[in-house]
Amino acid sequence: MQLRRHVLTLWSACAVAMALLAVGCTSQPAAGTSPAAAFSATDTAWIQLMVPMNERAQLLTDLAPSREGDPALTALAAKTGSTLRQDLRRLHALLELSGVPDTRPHEGHTMPGMVSLDTLKSAGSASGGAFDRILADALRAHFTQTRMLCASERTQGKAGKAKELAAAIARSTAEQTSWLDTLRPAEPARPDGTTAATRP
Repeated sequence: MQLRRHVLTLWSACAVAMALLAVGCTSQPAAGTSPAAAFSATDTAWIQLMVPMNERAQLLTDLAPSREGDPALTALAAKTGSTLRQDLRRLHALLELSGVPDTRPHEGHTMPGMVSLDTLKSAGSASGGAFDRILADALRAHFTQTRMLCASERTQGKAGKAKELAAAIARSTAEQTSWLDTLRPAEPARPDGTTAATRP
């Protein structure tokens, strides 16, 4: 129950607590003794959220080279994919260090900012400008949510190594967001909260 409270706290800070409750995520074992004792439930919850977030985003970026889209967006996807792979290796290493089993509590879930299976399916059958729109929208959502999750870990986490990785991921995500904004500026929101029609 302690870990569940920390998970909800992490999402609440990102305005997504209700989404996590809806998917019914299960609690995980608490971290063990040193060096695992350095990890709080918040740290391990953050790691276990970031892993599936990055895995889904990587599946999307891996599609880009074969989709005949904008070369600049393809380059961004390649850079993002490489960064995601590096981050996943570091996240898995931290989870092992924490002493918490890799039970993948969010397997099969779709959470705010996560590339959905429907998005991957649509991207797999799209090419050119259609794929570019899917890629840009999904990456922007991923980047936005990642930065919020990392900010929560940096303020609420305990383990120095986890907080350092959160800071590093936040920095690289900010750079990639700036790159994406240069290539595809975010559409302005309408008064009803929707965005203008996507560019061709």
